[in-house]
Amino acid sequence: MAERKRGEEAFVKAADATDARLPAYDGAGGLLRKAFPHHWSFFLGELALYSLIMLLLTGVWLTLFFHPEMREVVYHGRYVPLDGVPMSAAYESTLNISFDVRGGLLIRQAHHWAALVFVAAIGAHLLRIFLTGAFRRPREINWVIGVTLFVLALAEGFAGYSLPDDLLSGTGLRIAQGIMLSIPVVGTYVSMFTFGGEFPGQEIVPRLYSLHILLLPGALIALVTVHLILVFYLKHTHWRGPGRTNANAVGKPMVPQFTATSAGLSLMVFGVLTVLSGLAQVNPVWKYGPYRPDIVSTGSQPDFYVGFLEGALRLVPPWETNVAGHTLMWNVLLPAVVLPGMFFLVLYVYPFVEQRLTGEWQEEHHLCDRPRERPVRTGLGMAGLVFYGVLLLAGGNDIVAQTFRISVNTLTWILRVALVLAPVLAFMITRRLCHAALAVERERLTEGEETGEVRQSVDGGYESDHRPVEKFRPGAPRTPISPPARRPGLRTGTPFRTPRPPARRNR
Repeated sequence: MAERKRGEEAFVKAADATDARLPAYDGAGGLLRKAFPHHWSFFLGELALYSLIMLLLTGVWLTLFFHPEMREVVYHGRYVPLDGVPMSAAYESTLNISFDVRGGLLIRQAHHWAALVFVAAIGAHLLRIFLTGAFRRPREINWVIGVTLFVLALAEGFAGYSLPDDLLSGTGLRIAQGIMLSIPVVGTYVSMFTFGGEFPGQEIVPRLYSLHILLLPGALIALVTVHLILVFYLKHTHWRGPGRTNANAVGKPMVPQFTATSAGLSLMVFGVLTVLSGLAQVNPVWKYGPYRPDIVSTGSQPDFYVGFLEGALRLVPPWETNVAGHTLMWNVLLPAVVLPGMFFLVLYVYPFVEQRLTGEWQEEHHLCDRPRERPVRTGLGMAGLVFYGVLLLAGGNDIVAQTFRISVNTLTWILRVALVLAPVLAFMITRRLCHAALAVERERLTEGEETGEVRQSVDGGYESDHRPVEKFRPGAPRTPISPPARRPGLRTGTPFRTPRPPARRNR
């Protein structure tokens, strides 16, 4: 204790010395000493942030060499198999970056890997917020901003994925045009406006280039800035524990501890992405060749973040309806327009709906829920993941069928049934596991941990010895949990709670 006290006194003296050398530290002291809870799950958002920085740095470099033009040229670069092949200037410049510019392939692959990690990190960050209930009041707007960032990241990834104008990206654009045409009444006009005429036209790559390097990055940076400002203003959520309440935030101060940790994470992200770029090949456009409307590459698979759309398109039967001479393509409209629209609509409104159903809309929540404490919410999250996984698997049903030597039609029907039943089973199993985990935890806290010693009682029976629980996971209760006084709500899975007045925030 004496050594700890001397250390704290030394830290205070060092802080006072800093204040003397930097008077500005006095004015920003509250901000610089902002507490950030320390847990690995809280760094998923920073993983997305540093991936975005990597994207910006490598993207600026790539713009110096990429030519967003669709005029036809004849290739005479270093990649001999394509020598003399007609192609667009965009595809030629992509090949030049990969083979003729020093370090070009490394930077291009770093850009692609950073994009994959960026989208995955945002998705994992949203899932963490969803499962811990960190979207509740007063953070509903930040949840909406996060979902919007996810949508923009998908659009940004698809725009960048389509720029090389190779056979794979061109096939993706052809699918995108088919989705546009499936929109009733205005589909033809949307397609003509997007492509500047009949597909593929001469305008799509320059337009996607403007979106990819200017409009979408600007929107992403603006929303990330607003998101971080709200995180600072509302303070960070934290796990339950001794001394942690809705009115405080317990963790490392921003300067210097949290800043050092975050800086180390940024260097790790940059290093891992660079190693991946040098060792793991991604998107080898030279193998696909230039895009031609009369050719479709076999085994073509999009990046994972749009793979679920590909799978949905493959699973829906060929449903069409003729109305007054017009054809409604339900097999494209439902999986590619209605399904994603409903998915993101559910994400946008979920915080407001849940808080209404649970009666928590008048309370502020700064303590994270453990997923097991909210069986219905956790079950819904797992059902959504299973639903996405089935669609992603369906997006490569031809590859799976060829690999395991089974019929594509049989696999498609299996996945159709799984798309309906698997999420329901995942919800039921997850909810059951959450209740079981709570029961085990309640028993552990009540009876203690087994020591491994067995004693014989005076009447000849045997019983195991127990000791009080000493180790706790983040957010775990430290006193015995009593079962809820009344049955949890059927719609929410949470016991009835009397609304309390909003807690005061201590920033």
